[in-house]
Amino acid sequence: MPLDRDRCLRELQHRELLPSDVRCVYLSGSLVRGWGNPQSDLDVYVVSDSPWSGDSAAVVPLRGLSGSIPVNAFYVDGCRWDVEHWQVVQIDALLAEVSWDRYDSGELSHLGLSRHEIDVLERLAYAQPLLQPDWLASRQEALKQSALRTALVAERLNLTDLFIEDAVGQLRAGDEECAVLSARLAFEHVVDALLASRGEFGHSSKWRPRRFRAVQQDLLSFEDYWRLETMASYDHRRPASWVEETVETCRRIAQQVVS
Repeated sequence: MPLDRDRCLRELQHRELLPSDVRCVYLSGSLVRGWGNPQSDLDVYVVSDSPWSGDSAAVVPLRGLSGSIPVNAFYVDGCRWDVEHWQVVQIDALLAEVSWDRYDSGELSHLGLSRHEIDVLERLAYAQPLLQPDWLASRQEALKQSALRTALVAERLNLTDLFIEDAVGQLRAGDEECAVLSARLAFEHVVDALLASRGEFGHSSKWRPRRFRAVQQDLLSFEDYWRLETMASYDHRRPASWVEETVETCRRIAQQVVS
């Protein structure tokens, strides 16, 4: 779906959703990436110096930061717009949460950010500006230079190891059904680690195939990825075989992502 940026800006002005001290307005989400469909929402971010003082339809609490984010939602020509009102200090604090200082101190060994906050950082990476492109570009560069990618890879690899241990232990105990589920979870995490190492750090499984095709890597072909993702090679008469293959694939990728 092509986006008319001037029209988007006029719509926001018409609805009085731009405060006088607005610092940046940008679009993001699946429609901006070209991954959208007729049911997709348009994600709009309005960043200002002061807190939003107008009406809002909902409020999203922040976990890693103090405060909350007012959200307005409405439809334009059948497309739902979700407009989030952020302050500059909140965006900058979110970027500070994934700084190298925090990583080097060990504070990023477990990310304290909510899924929504990680979504905001992911969408910042490929956002398109409506106002103040220089402000957006500076935050995108800060994100690029942050420790988020490294922290996410480490976190996903740690989860991979935990589920590999579960799968192996369950298989040895004869609990093949649970071993299948643990192996599948290990595979999901190791693929996310691989994608994060290449700069695709989204966590939504529904976009994993898209994110997989978006990166350049030679550790796992799309055909092999899709075969394990969809469990196409699973044989209910021999579940242990699928578990063993999946665990071995996870170990191989994890070792090479680390190196």
